[in-house]
Amino acid sequence: MTFDAVAAARAFHDAINALDFATIDAFFAEDAVYGSVKVGQLSGKAEIMAAFRRYFDTYPDQVAVDELTEAVSPMAARAVWRLKATNAQTGEPLVRFGEETITFNDEGQIISVDVTDYKV
Repeated sequence: MTFDAVAAARAFHDAINALDFATIDAFFAEDAVYGSVKVGQLSGKAEIMAAFRRYFDTYPDQVAVDELTEAVSPMAARAVWRLKATNAQTGEPLVRFGEETITFNDEGQIISVDVTDYKV
């Protein structure tokens, strides 16, 4: 069976939208990297998951929608997304638009996520 990077990226985003931390954790390889201007460069599953938990403690009501998900290689997908959330401490709204490239290993685990925010 051929790996479907687009389906895997969509399933990863579904787990994020559901705040299903066990599934999010299972997606990442132990040596994964995650890069974003917002969070910097994160290395390793433990650091990535700690950042996810901190983020969702602050923005527990996030709603994200993929506008486009497409394959960029057999083991990578690009997703263009938009999201809205509210800071649980301050009540300030957060609106972001951007894209990310998610690269998977041969076991279907994420080895890298590269996030780019668009200017609004």
